[in-house]
Amino acid sequence: MPVDAPNAGEPFLRIEGVSKTFGTFQAVKNVSLTVEKGEIFSLLGGSGCGKTTLLRMLAGFEEPTAGRIFLDGRDMAGVPPWSRPVHMMFQSYALFPHMTVEKNIAYGLKHETMSASARADRVREMLDLVQLTSFANRKPHQISGGQRQRVALARALARQPKLLLLDEPLAALDKKLREHTQFELMSIQQRTGVTFIVVTHDQEEAMTLSDRIAVMDKGEVRQVGSPTEIYEFPNSRFVAGFIGSINTFDATVTARDDGHLHLSLPALGVNVTARDVPHVTPGQTVTLAIRPEKIRISRDTPDGPNALRGSVRDLAYFGKDSLYRIALPSGTLVQAHAVNARRGDEGTRVADWDDAVWLSFDPAAAIVLAE
Repeated sequence: MPVDAPNAGEPFLRIEGVSKTFGTFQAVKNVSLTVEKGEIFSLLGGSGCGKTTLLRMLAGFEEPTAGRIFLDGRDMAGVPPWSRPVHMMFQSYALFPHMTVEKNIAYGLKHETMSASARADRVREMLDLVQLTSFANRKPHQISGGQRQRVALARALARQPKLLLLDEPLAALDKKLREHTQFELMSIQQRTGVTFIVVTHDQEEAMTLSDRIAVMDKGEVRQVGSPTEIYEFPNSRFVAGFIGSINTFDATVTARDDGHLHLSLPALGVNVTARDVPHVTPGQTVTLAIRPEKIRISRDTPDGPNALRGSVRDLAYFGKDSLYRIALPSGTLVQAHAVNARRGDEGTRVADWDDAVWLSFDPAAAIVLAE
C-alpha cells in the first residue's frame, strides 16, 4: 500500500517519534501520539514545554527534525501548509479590522474553487453555526471578545478542514466569558464533527473541553488520558502536581495485605493505608498524594483509618467552598477543601482559625506514585 493511502484501521492522526531541534535546543523530544476522528484533544503544559512547536509542525509551519506525522493515512512530510487539510486558529484571532464579520469569514474562502453563490451560502451557514447572523455587517471592534473568537472560528471552519488547530483559543477572554465559550466550542465541534487539537496552559480549560489530554513537560509527553484519568490517576508526581491542587508527601511502603498498602510518612508523624497499586514493593520509597477535596474535616474523632489531628492555620472562603490549611503536630501543613453546602454566616463553617480538628480520608483517595 502507498504511504499516503488512507487506511481505515489507522488513527485519524498519528504522530510517530517526532522531535524538533532549534540549534542545540530540543523543543520536542520523541513524541508519539494518536488522535481519533472527531476528538477534542488538548496539549496541556506550561510555557516552553513544546506544545506550540508541536502544533506548528502539525500545521506545516515547522518541519520535524525527526519522526513522521500521518493525517488521515497520509504522510505529511514535505506537504506545505496550504496543501494540508488543516487550519490553525491563532490566539490573536487575526481578524481584519476594516472588514465586516461576513467578509472576514468569506476571506478564508477566497482561494477555494467555488461559485459566488456557493461561497455566500457557506458564509451564511457559518454565521448561523456560530450564532452571529445578526452581526454580519459589523466590524470586529463593534463586537465583543467572545464574538470575535467565534468569527475566527467560523472563518477557520468555512474551509471545512479535517483538522482544526487552536492555539490558546480562549486566553484573551475574561474568566466568565471563557467558561461560557468553552461550552460553545464543544457544541460547535459536536455539530461539525471536525477534529480539534487545542493548545492550552489552562488546566480547567483542558479538563472542560477535552475528550483526552496530553500533559507535556520539557518537550516530552508525560501522560495521555481522559480528564478523569489525568486527574484521578496521575502517573507521576509531576502530573499530579500540575493538574489541580494536591498534597504530596514522601513515604515508605512498610507492608502489603488484602488489597492495601501500608505507608510510613515521617512528615505526618503517622502511618497511612492506601489502595494497592502494582509494581510497588515493601521498603520502596514512594510519593503519597491526596487531593484536598478528598479530605474530610471534623471536630469529632473519625472512624476508620487515616485520621490526623491538627489545628486550623489558615482559612480562605471562596463562596462555593472553603480552603483550610491544617497544621499537624509535626509542623506539616495539609490542605483540605470543604463544600459550603449551606447558606449562612461564618458560624456555619466546619471550623474556624486555630480550631482543633480531625482530618481523614479513605484509602481509595490516596494516590501512591512510584515516580
